[in-house]
Amino acid sequence: MELSDLRIFFAVVRCGGITSAARQLNRVQSNITTRIKKLEDRLGVALFLREGKRLHLTPAGRILLDHAGRILDLADRAYDAVHETEPSGILRLGAMESTAAARLPIPLNTFYARYPNVAIELQTGAPTDMIGLVLAGKLDAALVAEPVEDARLEALPIYTEELVIIGSHRQPPINSANDVRPRSVLAFHPGCPHRMRLESWFAREGVLIERVVELTSYHAMLGCAVAGMGIGLMPRSALETYSERARLSVHPLCDPTFGRATTLLIWRKDMPQPKVACFAEILVAHAASL
Repeated sequence: MELSDLRIFFAVVRCGGITSAARQLNRVQSNITTRIKKLEDRLGVALFLREGKRLHLTPAGRILLDHAGRILDLADRAYDAVHETEPSGILRLGAMESTAAARLPIPLNTFYARYPNVAIELQTGAPTDMIGLVLAGKLDAALVAEPVEDARLEALPIYTEELVIIGSHRQPPINSANDVRPRSVLAFHPGCPHRMRLESWFAREGVLIERVVELTSYHAMLGCAVAGMGIGLMPRSALETYSERARLSVHPLCDPTFGRATTLLIWRKDMPQPKVACFAEILVAHAASL
């Protein structure tokens, strides 16, 4: 069956006859009659009982009417969904843990208030994982740290983060990698951009990292830093809600190559969506207000 056949059938029933349906659909009566006959032939059942110029639904016709209404409604919803101009449905968003905790509460609250027909699913993880999920179509968009070099992705700069070194309160001031004692580093997996920056900072000064403690969250990193297990590199914004901040030492990096990082909103170039564009607008406004 074709959707056009179901629409003609539905119109004949709703209008009470072929003449009225033809007028509503802007078709000639013979075309309506032919299409109904072909639909009956295709289904192998009579849909109408014909009494002169009057038509009555057969039992099979009543069954088809019930299903046709639902099918046509679903088809219309599907069309509206792929041609939507107003955001709706689910926004599947990815973000780094630090960004989700320090940056997203206000933008998410604004988005919920402005677009109540959109539900948000938030997933946190490493930038490389988020990029892979966006490329696979499992996330609509993600907030990740630069660099993002895949040509299939659109990347919009949102936040500029100051990166700082954290250590225990016993750690003396850090002006160079030679000032770090012990030379233990608290970091995420090897593909983490902040870990790569920290390793490059040590390498530039010819200082060997003696031990890397791999962690999976900033809260774990902060706790290990307080305990004196090593130093870590993280966005300053991630420190704002940490209750034990007084037991930390915080050391800025003067070189912007290592002390600044841009957070990007990424999405597939071939999958633009109104809900992503609207969320991007809110993020840009929030970043400008900081």
